[in-house]
Amino acid sequence: MESQVRGGTRWKRFAVVMVPSVAATACIGVALAQGALAASFSVSGQSFKVTTDELVGEGFSQYGALDEGYTLTGKKTVHPVAVSAFKSATIKNMCQSVVTPNIPVLGNVSLMLRAGQGAPVEAENLYIDVADLNADATFTNIDIGVAAKDASKGPGMKGGGEQANPYGFAQQAEKAVLKDVKQTAWATTAGTFKLSGLKMSLSTGVKECY
Repeated sequence: MESQVRGGTRWKRFAVVMVPSVAATACIGVALAQGALAASFSVSGQSFKVTTDELVGEGFSQYGALDEGYTLTGKKTVHPVAVSAFKSATIKNMCQSVVTPNIPVLGNVSLMLRAGQGAPVEAENLYIDVADLNADATFTNIDIGVAAKDASKGPGMKGGGEQANPYGFAQQAEKAVLKDVKQTAWATTAGTFKLSGLKMSLSTGVKECY
């Protein structure tokens, strides 16, 4: 399960996530395509899927939390998540997709976003609330079992609408490298995103990154 790789720890199918929300990014896609955008936002109510060839994150921490949100019909929901936080991250060949079901006349509508096929996507103070992820992961100088409030290598606990125990289980690392990422997440917040080569498309039916 665990082996040392170049000073880090490699785990297969390790539940961390590190790419921004397709729904939030789509709303501000034009600004992102033109350069870096300083913003803080979150999206809930629908999960979204993401794939990426490689993510390199500096200053990583992760802890458990509950996300409160709403369904598309306005019902309140609560989702258990693993919050993955990075001081900074670069992402290669990113695909993000979200499907909105049962739109009158149109039926299902899929939104797909691609970026980072040339220059990588860049993010600062990135928080992702993940439900499921498969990847090959390598961590450098990892600490497992610290209290969430004491995870000092990352950007700190997110706060806001999440419910997390500051004394609960957490882990942290100086650096995280994830390859062949496939993940499902519920929400994200970030300080800055810069998406190089942003391409966005809408289509009827179900079309997802994986």
